Amino acid sequence: MRRSPLFSGLIYFLLGSLFTYFAIEDVQNNGWGFFSYLLVILATFDFGSGLKMIHFHFKFKDQLKK
Repeated sequence: MRRSPLFSGLIYFLLGSLFTYFAIEDVQNNGWGFFSYLLVILATFDFGSGLKMIHFHFKFKDQLKK
C-alpha cells in the first residue's frame, strides 16, 4: 500500500521537529559543534521536504477535481 504525500509530509515535519529538539538540546549542553550543525541541516531538509510533499498533495488533489 502506498502512502499519500500528505502522510509523508507530516512524517517529514515530525522528523524535522525531532531533529530541531535534539539540536537545541545539544547546543545547550555542548555548544555549537559538528553534530549540532548536522542536526540543524537534517531538520532543514526534513521541513523542506515536508512542505514540498504537502504542497504536492494539495496541487494533485486540485487537479483531480478538474
